[in-house]
Amino acid sequence: MNQTAREHGPAPKEPSTCSLDEPTLVLNRWWLLVSVTTVADALCKLYTGAANAIHQDDFSIHDFHSWIVRGVDSGRKYVRTPSLWIQIPEVILLTHFEQEPRREVSFSRTQVFRRDHYQCQYCGRNVGRGNITMDHILARSRGGKTTWTNCVSCCTICNARKGSRTPKEAGMSLLKDPGKPVWSPDLLLQRYQAPHESWRKFFAHLPSRPHHS
Repeated sequence: MNQTAREHGPAPKEPSTCSLDEPTLVLNRWWLLVSVTTVADALCKLYTGAANAIHQDDFSIHDFHSWIVRGVDSGRKYVRTPSLWIQIPEVILLTHFEQEPRREVSFSRTQVFRRDHYQCQYCGRNVGRGNITMDHILARSRGGKTTWTNCVSCCTICNARKGSRTPKEAGMSLLKDPGKPVWSPDLLLQRYQAPHESWRKFFAHLPSRPHHS
């Protein structure tokens, strides 16, 4: 253990190193979600004073020096330098950014699947990620555009049945009219299958991190 940690606290029990690519939640000065970054970027922001770390238990705010001095909590992940053990900041608070950025959802196949909750929009079946396709309601061969309102999630069976026909021509109907999704924290966070437990204090709907025996 490094000297700073020896002077200011006991060694962490069952310490666990982490990847610098693990996620850290980023909040603006008003504690609103801005983004998710990496541990490496979070530590850089902490070191330069662009952000402070929020302790996951008591919401205390720490600059780089006080974060180092407080040491590593029992069982918490850390990164190690030649002279320091640094607990990873699971949540950081930007020191200057006040505005909540305007959000728009970029169009992509994956975002179409997420909008539709991986459910075929014709038969209603929940389709696994490896068996879902994106269907153009009006086929591209007939002038259809690749847009939010012309693309839906579709199972392979319905895709083959419909072909290049319109739903009406194929005797099929949509579960709902497709549209551009409104941005929400869910869209940003749903890519993280096991977010830090501390994130739940900011977003109560997040699933718990699975426990491994």
